Amino acid sequence: MYESEVFRQEITALKAMLEETKSSLNIDGLKEQLVEYQEDMASDGFWDDVERAQKVNQKMHSCENRLNHYKSLCSRLEDAEVMLELSQEDGGEEMADEISNELKKLREEMESLKLTTLLTGEYDECDCILSLHAGAGGTEAQDWTQMLYRMYTRFGERMGFHIKELDMLEGDEAGIKSVTWEVSGDYAYGFMKSERGVHRLVRISPFDANARRHTSFASLDVAPVIEDEGEIPIDPDDLRIDTYRSSGKGGQHVNRTDSAVRITHLPTGIVVQCQNERSQIQNRETCYKMLRARLAELQEQKRQELMGEVKGELKKIEWGSQIRSYVFQPYTLVKDHRTGYEMGNIDDVMDGDLEGFVTAYLQKL
Repeated sequence: MYESEVFRQEITALKAMLEETKSSLNIDGLKEQLVEYQEDMASDGFWDDVERAQKVNQKMHSCENRLNHYKSLCSRLEDAEVMLELSQEDGGEEMADEISNELKKLREEMESLKLTTLLTGEYDECDCILSLHAGAGGTEAQDWTQMLYRMYTRFGERMGFHIKELDMLEGDEAGIKSVTWEVSGDYAYGFMKSERGVHRLVRISPFDANARRHTSFASLDVAPVIEDEGEIPIDPDDLRIDTYRSSGKGGQHVNRTDSAVRITHLPTGIVVQCQNERSQIQNRETCYKMLRARLAELQEQKRQELMGEVKGELKKIEWGSQIRSYVFQPYTLVKDHRTGYEMGNIDDVMDGDLEGFVTAYLQKL
């Protein structure tokens, strides 16, 4: 009887949480949007403009996924309530574990869904472009940059995001000097934007024959992908476009033609480049997307500064500039310098798997 009362209280609490989430997600508004998208797709000549049709189709699927997720939670909560009533009628306790597990999973999913309702920024629903750059530390920093790249791509995959590498400059001996990639999915920018900043690693260096402790730095930049070209206008007169021969993997066609593109935005000094696609046209389009994202990020920073929400001055990728420290010598601990949040011991997480440890840390933020 005691378990039944606990389960009933939990179901009541979950119903209240689901009702609050319904209001935050604006479920009624999403239903109206879905009808509009479906009517638009059914209209004559919809597929004449393929680019616009793809964007509408993507928005419609995103809207459907949110509605289906909400409906699934409602249905599962009703099923849990029916299971509780059946268990009371039969007087059996064999269903208690099943009900407990289902309610636990429902709470975790609702809390995750509730988190998305807090992402209300102008670009939080957009895809994003991330760039990692090695800082002070030489080869050690380049290895740290590669580790961060693997951690963030694995984190994105676990979140169900699509990862696409756009540009990479490998290190001379090991690791990566810089890498840029695109993350696509619902609220990708909202989830990743807080990771912008300098990341510091302290460990016994595998590149030091004397096994001394080294400190390495890498910076992560996060920018939203803006689909509407009119929202962030780019004047062609403000651009300097350079083409050059790609390096690394790609085959004879890529490496024997000037397919790589570098675009410099003269008023701001922003430089973007791409060499991963097979043709110069594709690389140029990707560069424009990256440039539009960087300009949107710059515009957002200026807007927040005007509102008094200053993010802080641009700092060098070195000591004293980090937003988070990953210290594995002399002790194992991750500390976020903005929130003071700490997590350790790494030996307790995935048998010392650094990537899994940091992924677990990110999910706790």
